[in-house]
Amino acid sequence: MSETPKNAEILSRYGQDRDNLMPILHEINNTRGHISEQDMQEIACHLNISATDVYGTATFYSYLNTEPKGKYVVRLCKSLSCDMAGKEAIAAALEKAAGCAFGKTSGDGRFTLEYGNCMGWCDKGPAMLINHDVHTQLTPDKAKEILSQLK
Repeated sequence: MSETPKNAEILSRYGQDRDNLMPILHEINNTRGHISEQDMQEIACHLNISATDVYGTATFYSYLNTEPKGKYVVRLCKSLSCDMAGKEAIAAALEKAAGCAFGKTSGDGRFTLEYGNCMGWCDKGPAMLINHDVHTQLTPDKAKEILSQLK
């Protein structure tokens, strides 16, 4: 399989050692917002590993996207401590503010709502991650306000 010019440029910065898999996945994900099946095939060819290995790695990590997501990926912590601190009310407020349900992307492509595993902010929950920004001690009103600032 031949490499597309965009992937050729990215792949040319990395050697063909398997240790380069994660940096390549990160760069493609950060550049395009997701890693397509074609990208996975090209990475596999470049690193001389199976496409199944690339797919397994890309789908294991929740911060790597294998399908297009919204401009803002909102991950609400689903740990027990966040659940006990009012996660359900936060989730309802986020769905209303984003205009979509969890597991979906808003019609305007702005927001994707997802649940994420523990984010390490158990003492300040409920917590959410929007792209790379952490928000803690959420209330329904605070969650709505944060999303409204992103519109």
